[in-house]
Amino acid sequence: MREPQNIREVALLHPDYMGLIFYEASPRHVQEEIEEAPSGVKKTGVFVNAPEEYVLEKVQKYDLSAVQLHGEESAEFCRSLRNAVSGTGKKVELIKVFGVKEEFNFRVLDAYEGIVDLFLFDTKGRNRGGNGITFNWEILKKYKSPTPFFLSGGIGPEEVSEIKKLYRHFEENDKAYLFYGIDVNSKFETAPGLKNAEKLKTFREALFT
Repeated sequence: MREPQNIREVALLHPDYMGLIFYEASPRHVQEEIEEAPSGVKKTGVFVNAPEEYVLEKVQKYDLSAVQLHGEESAEFCRSLRNAVSGTGKKVELIKVFGVKEEFNFRVLDAYEGIVDLFLFDTKGRNRGGNGITFNWEILKKYKSPTPFFLSGGIGPEEVSEIKKLYRHFEENDKAYLFYGIDVNSKFETAPGLKNAEKLKTFREALFT
């Protein structure tokens, strides 16, 4: 999200989170001031291997509620960032992104347990997100971590039935709380960083019916 009018349109759908990209190589990079997000919507800054000072600056300037780390940020970096943010008196959720292809070694998550609040699994591709393709979600049925996760990567209207199927897997194992949410991007854009609010509305309705 990068334009105020589009943000207002999408906010009417009451999403839980709204992403602002602070990565200059991305066509979705935020280039202007963003007004206050509506109550209940968590403004989320998305960063890629950014210095801690840069992240802290954006957290303060944009009053971010969450930070999504989309690069190769180490567990040590995440711990340092969490401590630095806490030192400002703000409560900010940390979301660490991991790229997935045909397989994924879930043991890499161990170092981040207890440091970040949420994981996000995205398709490992040429770009840092927004690749428009899904990965093999069956892999997530092996998920044993106690940390909830977001599902991302090429999600569009045609994935509704598969999303419900994956959710049922966790629900049937009394682990529904682990499938925390979904992160949508390019399949709902009219241009990079601009979302089709009507398409999002239809998708949301399909998910909950």
